[in-house]
Amino acid sequence: MVRPSSTRVCAPLAAALLVTALTGCSLLGRAESATTPGQSGPASPTPAGKRVTLLQRLGSDGKVRTLDVDPTGRWQCRDCAGDGVDATGALNPEQTRRLQRMLADPALAKETDEARRYRQLCIGALTSTLLIPPELTITIQDCPGEPEPPVGYDVLLLLTQATPAEDKG
Repeated sequence: MVRPSSTRVCAPLAAALLVTALTGCSLLGRAESATTPGQSGPASPTPAGKRVTLLQRLGSDGKVRTLDVDPTGRWQCRDCAGDGVDATGALNPEQTRRLQRMLADPALAKETDEARRYRQLCIGALTSTLLIPPELTITIQDCPGEPEPPVGYDVLLLLTQATPAEDKG
């Protein structure tokens, strides 16, 4: 009598385990995408994108204005126009898409304070700092003759024109 080799026994066993695993994953995938009564479709995933925070200060002793924008375009502004008033709102879909395109632009990495070796040159000027997690910081000062980082400046313009965080400098 010939004994079956271990590879002959293991191959069908491995195939059966693989089929079971794939069937289980397939069933789980169907359950996750199923809708419940009253829903029009599967839940939409959390939007991929980046957050951005704009900090602004007029002069070295001015109050800091803060604007936080999440990937969906929803924003929260603290001391928005330097008047002590807080506000919330949302960018329109086109502004949100434009903002996310700019935040994903690889050119931003060359516009960081570190890459530009940025130093504040003007006293009393409006200073705007964009914080883009995880590690991008871009400072723009309203200072005559200071070069503006192109993509960072476009982000700043979009944020200040679409929200109450307007440039009052």
